[in-house]
Amino acid sequence: MLSFKKVLIFVLVSFFWVELLAQSSYLFTPSNTLGHIEYLASEHMKGRRAGSQEGLEAARYIRDQFSKSGLQLIADDGFQEFEMITGISMGEGNLFVVNGRSLELGADYTPLPFSKNSTLNSTAIFIGYGLQVKNDSLSWDDFAGVDLHGKWALILRGNFKTEKGDVFFGDYVDERFKVMLAQDHGAAGVIFVSGERFDSEDLLLKLSYDKSPTTSNIPVVQIKRSIIDELLVPFGLSIGRWEEEITKQHKPVNSVIPLKFDINVNLNKDHSVARNVVAMIEGSDPLLKDEFIVIGAHYDHLGLGGFGSGSRIPDTVAVHYGADDNASGVAGIVELAKYFSDKNIELKRSLLFISFDAEEMGLLGSRYFINNPLIDLKKIVAMINFDMIGRLNDNNAITIGGTGTSLETELILNQLSSTSPLKLSYSSEGYGPSDHAMFYSENIPVFFFFTGAHADYHTHRDNISGINAEGIVSILQFATGLVGELANRDAMLTFQEAGPSKRGEQRYNFKITLGIMPDITSSGDDGLRVDAVRPNGPAAMGGILKGDVIIAIDGNHVGNIYDYMGRLKSLEVGQVISVDVMRNNKHKVLIIQL
Repeated sequence: MLSFKKVLIFVLVSFFWVELLAQSSYLFTPSNTLGHIEYLASEHMKGRRAGSQEGLEAARYIRDQFSKSGLQLIADDGFQEFEMITGISMGEGNLFVVNGRSLELGADYTPLPFSKNSTLNSTAIFIGYGLQVKNDSLSWDDFAGVDLHGKWALILRGNFKTEKGDVFFGDYVDERFKVMLAQDHGAAGVIFVSGERFDSEDLLLKLSYDKSPTTSNIPVVQIKRSIIDELLVPFGLSIGRWEEEITKQHKPVNSVIPLKFDINVNLNKDHSVARNVVAMIEGSDPLLKDEFIVIGAHYDHLGLGGFGSGSRIPDTVAVHYGADDNASGVAGIVELAKYFSDKNIELKRSLLFISFDAEEMGLLGSRYFINNPLIDLKKIVAMINFDMIGRLNDNNAITIGGTGTSLETELILNQLSSTSPLKLSYSSEGYGPSDHAMFYSENIPVFFFFTGAHADYHTHRDNISGINAEGIVSILQFATGLVGELANRDAMLTFQEAGPSKRGEQRYNFKITLGIMPDITSSGDDGLRVDAVRPNGPAAMGGILKGDVIIAIDGNHVGNIYDYMGRLKSLEVGQVISVDVMRNNKHKVLIIQL
């Protein structure tokens, strides 16, 4: 409990800061705010997809606004550039030949986007749904008694269902997970096929980048059921017969396939340059100016939508304007930059404005900044993130996330809200589905401003017509007091843990977690880097450290985030496991109690 004296000092400091702000000559107006959103969320900007030409135009617009306001552009003339994968396409030389018959790419078969580029000439074994589950309530093993070494595994997509339609093994049907299990049992490649119960239309998957650079280390393709059935006719076999047998018997079915498969996969990953926009207002205090308040908002969105874009209506290809998500937040930080550039305002600490790119691709911009910081991360007092602040409702309700990430946060917000029309709702956790999560992982207090989700979120309907510009002005007026208090207080905020700092584990809602924040952008098959470790979690208690690379769990290989998630599914509460990590190029085996 803070003492009365400390509270009184805080109130007096806050009152002084509010009075000081009144000297600013810049006024927030709905028209100025709306002007930024109209440009960024225009038809011309085509949804500002990360890595696109329109994304570059948006970055230039933001940089020019910072520059016109007198901010100091840092990095490369205000741009912190990084390379990212934006798509995947067919390369030359893809081939699928069965017993001398060549199949047509895109009509008869297709590679899966996470397939390894390689060639495999071998026979195949049908192994049902490719499941292996054993826990208190489920037991199933499609691999029992099967020798897959050096062969193709032919696997049914989806889930096992009874004749009544009951669904089993819902947590184990992901294609990547099935490939991992097949590889564990020696498969040199995987061929997926859709059973009648799973997909009566027998459609091929679309080749689309799934926002993960991670690939399998074996080739993976899908063949149409009609094609494989035609090839199996001379042998009296069919996908439908196997599917029916599994359904009726409620037990695994496998079969050697008397065919030779010669398959080559060659996929191209499309790379683009993305960029964070970074500018600074230097503080006035000789000592405190080396400390920073980061004020951020991502500017990228979903482009034209479509399959694999993140759109909630992927069958609609149209400009996804992103007026609320997140032209509204960008408008906010551009206006705050104009406000605080006023020479009449004295800021002891420096302000660092960052408009992040590729947030929609998995927080890539903020992750890149954290891994390649332009300032000392230990000098960041707090990070204030504006993401979707354009839909303030009639009740003036706004959520501020991260309120538990410092001891002082709620006291500061409560004091500032006493003179504000905003109705604040607090969320204590530092993790959240936006760029502030990366700062929280570095033990930096965060503030996440958010006016709430809505039906237009991640659709082409998120346009300028839904924006409450007056509401944004109210939010910015409140934010000036917060920025001023953080910039001019004597001491840094006292960081404290507030909820999990483990984006990947929380996102997939596992019953078992190690208590880490995995690097979801790592690619290849060399292990999974640990970005952060939750204090007092199983990983921390077992000795896992930030920066460790997990290469195995209980003796089973972990090459990437998908392997890691797959291994978690087989673990139980109370289990003691071994975790192999690489630390400073040395192999360590740690024992962890779940």
